[in-house]
Amino acid sequence: MRDIVTAQEMKDLDRNTIENAGVLSLVLMERAALKTVEEMKKRWKQEDREKVLVVCGSGNNGGDGLAIARLLHLQGISVSFYFPGKEEKMTPETAKQMEIARNYEVPQVHNLNPGEYTTIVDAIFGVGLARPVEGIYAQILRELNQASAFKVAVDLPSGIDADNGQELGTAFRADLTVTFAFRKRGLCFYPGRMYAGEVVVADIGIYKDSGYPVFVHSVEQNDLSLLPERVPYGNKGTFGKVLLVAGSPGMCGAAYLSAAAALKCSAGMVKIQTVEENRIPLQTLLPEAMITCEFDESANQKMMDWCDVLVIGPGLGVSGQSRERAQWFLMRAAMCGKPVVLDADGLNLLSVHEDWRRFLGRNVIITPHLGEMSRLCGSSIGEIQKTLIRTAVNYAKETGAICVLKDACTVVADETGETCLNLSGNAGMATAGSGDVLSGVLAGILCMFLSAEKKLSPVLTAALGVYVHGAAGDKAAETVGERGMTARDIIRFLPEVLAQAGREQ
Repeated sequence: MRDIVTAQEMKDLDRNTIENAGVLSLVLMERAALKTVEEMKKRWKQEDREKVLVVCGSGNNGGDGLAIARLLHLQGISVSFYFPGKEEKMTPETAKQMEIARNYEVPQVHNLNPGEYTTIVDAIFGVGLARPVEGIYAQILRELNQASAFKVAVDLPSGIDADNGQELGTAFRADLTVTFAFRKRGLCFYPGRMYAGEVVVADIGIYKDSGYPVFVHSVEQNDLSLLPERVPYGNKGTFGKVLLVAGSPGMCGAAYLSAAAALKCSAGMVKIQTVEENRIPLQTLLPEAMITCEFDESANQKMMDWCDVLVIGPGLGVSGQSRERAQWFLMRAAMCGKPVVLDADGLNLLSVHEDWRRFLGRNVIITPHLGEMSRLCGSSIGEIQKTLIRTAVNYAKETGAICVLKDACTVVADETGETCLNLSGNAGMATAGSGDVLSGVLAGILCMFLSAEKKLSPVLTAALGVYVHGAAGDKAAETVGERGMTARDIIRFLPEVLAQAGREQ
């Protein structure tokens, strides 16, 4: 897993490296510049290197930029730097870099003409910006964005909030962002992630320290090695039995997608408890699944005893019968501690029956999208978008459940504050049924760990499921494109993603 930091966490780790490890700030600055130049040159086309402009601020981000300009100048590349601020406001490190740049006769320009350059490097603000960009700096960023040059951001695109990715008035639109030591949260959330372009995390000698904990992480492909191997002597019962309480009249598609995803994610057996109208369509669409339309105390208890994992909600509806079905199974699961994925109409019912919160706990994964989260917590969608991590953590703390708050960057959080951000997936997954597929994927991942010797934390288990879902969407996009992707395309590529787990070990 990768650590994801806030601006303050980054400053603390940077200061710790300087004050406690004894690494000089100018040394870190030099390393940052070397790494940025290295990554730029890896991606440059011949025409990109013809004429370079580095725009520098008065903070340490500007010092990085001045060092970048000097390194390029000494390599014989036509480069100039532009400094729009007041020199008396420079940090000591940036003032020193200015002195060095002038000693090496790095050209400085005093009139900004972005259209003249083939590469533009943004080293204006970095992670230190905490207020909207206004005045001359807003004008500069607008002019830089209009240029057709290859654009590089140093650490973070200027004008992007380092913690939530929001645009602070106006922001630099980069093709490449070279960020140092750790990825910043603002490079995970939109629009910051979009403004950053390709993101490279460069090692410059700042490392994690036990005295400065980082609470947010991201799952990567090599973390698929955490998924347990499939026991060679197992049977269909060994690999987990999933019960879906799903579907209502005219709504069998969600049940099908969730059940199919669970089967493609290694679940040994899947049973769908649904209404009679859905029996024939579901048996036709998914003959591998068992269908039951019984709903009474005796039948429910048999199903409850049979299953290992429950999925409650896809296509369930919010009728009186749907409410009874959801409540019965959610309550019984709470009593015996069986894992539950609560999704879709299960969440809609939860939002109008707050007393159901007593059935939630660490055995329950809730998977709200922004609209469902708004109904659950009472905040507007706009407020939630600006506070995704805090919203997910707070709801997890209030209920004890694992909160999978779905968005372009999905947040997975538990009651302790442990949080994972998901960086897999793409815009093509914003399609009907994608969420139903996720609920089935999560059920399948939960089944994998039922008999595993090594257990993971509930939040990491859920985060792996979210990553697998997004990675399957990425493979689908490579084949069918984002515009034509459907939920079934995501299901199609789940086995290919899971096959990589063994290769990474």
